[in-house]
Amino acid sequence: MSETQFGTGCHLHLIDGSAFIFRAYHALPPLTRKSDGLPIGAVAGFCNMLHRYVEGNTGPDAPTHVAVIFDKGSHTFRNDMYDQYKANREAMPEDLRPQMPLTREATKAFNIACEEIEGFEADDIIATLAVQARKAGGKCTIISSDKDLMQLVGDGVVMHDAMKNKHIDREGVFEKFGVYPERVVDVQALAGDSVDNVPGAPGIGIKTAALLINEYGDLDALLERAGEIKQPKRRETLINHADQIRLSRDLVKLDDAMDLPFRLEDLEVLDPDPEVLMPFLAEMEFRTLTKRIAAQLNVEEPVIEDKAPASDVPALEAVPFDQATYEHVSDAAALQTWIDLIYTRGYVAVDTETTGLNDMTADLVGVSLCVEAGHACYIPLSHKAAGGDDLFSDDTLADGQMPFDQCLKMLKPMLEDPSILKIGQNMKYDAKILARLNIDVAPIDDTMLMSYAMHAGLHGHGMDTLSERYLGHTPIPIKPLLGSGKSARTFDAVPVAEAVPYAAEDADITLRLWQVFKPLLHQSQVTRVYETMERPLVPVLTGMERSGIKVDRDTLSRMSNAFSQKMAGLEDEIYEIVGRKFNVGSPAQLGEILFDEMGLEGGKKGKTGKYSTGADVLEDLATEHELPRRVLDWRSLSKLKSTYTDALQTHINAETGRVHTSYSITGASTGRLSSNDPNLQNIPIRSEEGRRIREAFVAEQGKTLVALDYSQIELRILAHIANIPALKQAFADGHDIHAMTASEMFDVPLDEMTPDIRRQAKAINFGVIYGISGFGLARNLRIPRSEAQGFIDRYFERFPGIRTYMDDTKTFAKEHGYVQTLFGRKIHTPNIGAKGPQAGFASRAAINAPIQGTAADVIRRAMIRMPSAIKNIPAQMLLQVHDELLFEVEDSAVDDLIGAAKDVMENANEPIVKLDVKLTVDAGQGNNWAEAH
Repeated sequence: MSETQFGTGCHLHLIDGSAFIFRAYHALPPLTRKSDGLPIGAVAGFCNMLHRYVEGNTGPDAPTHVAVIFDKGSHTFRNDMYDQYKANREAMPEDLRPQMPLTREATKAFNIACEEIEGFEADDIIATLAVQARKAGGKCTIISSDKDLMQLVGDGVVMHDAMKNKHIDREGVFEKFGVYPERVVDVQALAGDSVDNVPGAPGIGIKTAALLINEYGDLDALLERAGEIKQPKRRETLINHADQIRLSRDLVKLDDAMDLPFRLEDLEVLDPDPEVLMPFLAEMEFRTLTKRIAAQLNVEEPVIEDKAPASDVPALEAVPFDQATYEHVSDAAALQTWIDLIYTRGYVAVDTETTGLNDMTADLVGVSLCVEAGHACYIPLSHKAAGGDDLFSDDTLADGQMPFDQCLKMLKPMLEDPSILKIGQNMKYDAKILARLNIDVAPIDDTMLMSYAMHAGLHGHGMDTLSERYLGHTPIPIKPLLGSGKSARTFDAVPVAEAVPYAAEDADITLRLWQVFKPLLHQSQVTRVYETMERPLVPVLTGMERSGIKVDRDTLSRMSNAFSQKMAGLEDEIYEIVGRKFNVGSPAQLGEILFDEMGLEGGKKGKTGKYSTGADVLEDLATEHELPRRVLDWRSLSKLKSTYTDALQTHINAETGRVHTSYSITGASTGRLSSNDPNLQNIPIRSEEGRRIREAFVAEQGKTLVALDYSQIELRILAHIANIPALKQAFADGHDIHAMTASEMFDVPLDEMTPDIRRQAKAINFGVIYGISGFGLARNLRIPRSEAQGFIDRYFERFPGIRTYMDDTKTFAKEHGYVQTLFGRKIHTPNIGAKGPQAGFASRAAINAPIQGTAADVIRRAMIRMPSAIKNIPAQMLLQVHDELLFEVEDSAVDDLIGAAKDVMENANEPIVKLDVKLTVDAGQGNNWAEAH
């Protein structure tokens, strides 16, 4: 230990260890130590950064003293002050956790002081050391870009952003905060910090906080004189949240007077000790860095044993796609080599090739595997042999394939092994294909869902899109392999030699995307969204989709006949209005009648010269004339018949006798699931005919269908987010929210409420959430536009907080390019700055997204928790439709199921989000879905 006194002329460097670690973690793809598979990517990057730091700090301004400061544990004195401090922080990535202690070892191996103290944050240690250095007459450079440390800048203390190679002095702090360092804490106390969950003053950001502090001098003066502020909302916020703001100041102010168990003198710069550093680098198996440092220190390079995996397959470096190695695996020995390599790595990208897109009926054709970028394989299993004239035999398999059962028997233990991570692109599809073969794939990672968690609203999440965007590579196209039209064939008819590069490349692309996306999740601050609401939803949906729901074919047939008769009746009414017969289903004939013969206003011709008669056009006309109303009714029945009562019969699975919808997790940017093939979410429930379709969805003998539906969840979330006292109170008192709204708006006492007035209020309640216009509300209620706009204007007068929420949300979207749900889901808004007609749509989408997205997050969380909650109840979760979950349960266990499921659903927001308005769930039961709902 040095006895050199720290004082004038000394220069202390304090390195923010966490910043170095996370920068290192995100800079490199996941790396593992070859000998045992230990994750070391962050350690490798950290060591490279330390080495560059040591190399680059020479000359007259070089440090005389240096330390890397780390956080020790997650609980500090701030958590004792405020138990929600940093409660929103995302969990540390699993592959980073074992690397944290190794970064401490690395620091010591470079002979740099490594300090951390239980109960305090690294920032407090840095603050104390900076103040000590200043008082001793020396100077201090803090190597970090953390804004929380900017309060320390000044009087010999500067910051250095190593990422941007930029010094931050007093003027740099002012540029960031709009105030100088001595007032940074005041600004942060007002603005709060969503990352650390510091509450601050609601609605006040950095810019506004800086303006207030500069005007009033400091935070105490501002709070004392808050009553003088002219803006009502800002004045009330500061007065009502004064204690919260003062607490926030205590949370963001660093402790710069700690009693440290070491001295500044103990931090003197020392040269690395080769006898310590070289063995550490060798143990980590950092060959390149070891060689470089050995040469610089003029010492002998230690021998790093090439500990090959048990399979004796050499580890390959990532290579360009045009140099990739794609192996054709056709026997047990070759497959075992791959399985051994997978166990050595601890993860594998998996992809299946099948005979079609329907994962309930498609057959498995082959499996692809990849553990290293640029090195993948394809195992063909059921490709057909070519017959004469390039036709393929239905009963003869092509040569060069593994026996089907033998391959699955070898793959099953690995695919089900909890210690092996299975990586896929749209893993739900592959999981269902394999589940039908009695293979339960787990645990999984999904690159499609990773992209969705980070980039919802920006672009699609299919493999081709992601590969081109993030890897700069256009995948081998499928169309030339499968053909089109009369020459189209399924994948089992593709020759094995052509299938290998296509199929293996899919697994290769998947692994490379995973290597890119895994670290980006944390950087994008959506790790928790992915880990708690995307990834765990896959096995839940897999189970629901495989369960399906029973549909009564006879009921559907009777409904189809009834719809046909009712359509015929409507046609007669339409003919009577028009005065002659015509093809009601012809848009061209209808347009001529409406606009040429009847002379109705609003007719617009398209490029074909025909009038537009879409639903939006007819909805507008329906407020003025009977004919478009009748045509809309006819079209509604026609769609119900063709889309549901006719089509559903073709979707009944021959093996199960049930209908199996498929849910798309990434189908909507807000987090809502979409139902496909068939779409069971768009069955209309406003019309009597639409509701009747649900009668065809029935329970098996001895079982009951139970529907649990969130009661007005989006209005409850709106009341919370927009802070609407009247709505909050109405929900708390259990009032009819639509009747209450009608009473507020139209000055009608509740005991004099008519169904028509309540219906109008209901349409406005839900319409406002979606940013409905006067035109839209007029269509919904079939009233004149002026009357509809008057309703909306009166609504905002009664509930001004909603307008404030809308304006604030649009401003946030324009500043950040996204909006967020209460759970941290990001919904990007790339068109928020658009002009013209697109502008209105983009604004409405941005306003609605936090509300609808939060509701979607809640029901996702409920679905994920549900299997464990009902595991001892003879019940299955079958469908999710908007705010409703549908179950099939044995008759004797209905009450048990309702009790358990309601408890899960009504508390699904906890503990991450605490709503001011309690969520409630309505339950129904019956022999069919209509009765249950």
